[in-house]
Amino acid sequence: MENAVTLDRVSKSYGATKAVQGLSFEIRAGEMFGLIGPDGAGKTTLIRLMCGLLRPDAGGIQIFGRDPVRDHRAVTEMVGYLSQRFSLYGDLSIDENVAFFAEIHGVREYGSRRDRLLEMTQLLPFRTRRADRLSGGMKQKLALACTLVHEPRLIVLDEPTTGVDPVSRREFWKLLSEFLGEGLTIVMATPYLDEAERCGRVALLHDGQLLALDEPGALQAAHPGGLIEVIAAPHRRAAEALATVAGVADVQLFGERAHVRLAEDAGAGARERIDAALRALSGLTVTSVRPIEASLEDVFIDRVRSGRDSGLGTPAFAEATAGSPKLDERRRRDSG
Repeated sequence: MENAVTLDRVSKSYGATKAVQGLSFEIRAGEMFGLIGPDGAGKTTLIRLMCGLLRPDAGGIQIFGRDPVRDHRAVTEMVGYLSQRFSLYGDLSIDENVAFFAEIHGVREYGSRRDRLLEMTQLLPFRTRRADRLSGGMKQKLALACTLVHEPRLIVLDEPTTGVDPVSRREFWKLLSEFLGEGLTIVMATPYLDEAERCGRVALLHDGQLLALDEPGALQAAHPGGLIEVIAAPHRRAAEALATVAGVADVQLFGERAHVRLAEDAGAGARERIDAALRALSGLTVTSVRPIEASLEDVFIDRVRSGRDSGLGTPAFAEATAGSPKLDERRRRDSG
């Protein structure tokens, strides 16, 4: 299968900060590929390297066999880039924005393509409305239409759903699925691990390093040990108690829920031991103790912790994202 993107030992630094460290992997044509990690993982730098907006310090990148810096014009025709921030023109209408991007890409007969994109994005009834009067979700759909008007083979999306409400977010993902079905290659950077599970394959990044690359389901299936979800209050006292139970390898708090990873030699009856240990403590209210499947977030935390324990010196993902405005905002919106 043809590779849309090939990275060969790519590195990029900003002064003493190593943003990308020796990354090597391929992205297949026609797949949806996720670049996953918290802020500072190197996702945006990697995207800019792919688009030829930055030159790597070491290593090489190819986009459908072309160098994105040396063959920048050719690569620009093959790639559509949607940045983190709304970068269209607020004083132009929806129609005018799409027309502008068509013309700068040299697309002459773009009328039918524009109409189809606006119909797919449900923007057709609002085509005369100025861009600065659109909602956040409508702005992102307009940005996607502008990105696709020159019919690229690859689109690269840098955290496109940040600040978008849950309904618009679902609509955006539906659109991506439709374009994926037409053979488009999609690379998406996101800090949200629930979004990563929609991708065919994901690269887990932290501090510019590649922690893992595989299908989300395969990464979850390979998660070591069993996983128990505990809901008990007070939450932090419960977490401290859980860490002392025999057979418990790790405890991570996610709001009111604690995810307890069992050691591979924990043996039978681990759930019962955890439940009994918590109920034996006065002042604790135990609501639920049940086995669950590992989420991609559990996998990420474990991979980061394994890297730290092996001498990489990286902080745990939970620590790296604790108090993150984007994560807190997303969790509040989705729970509401």
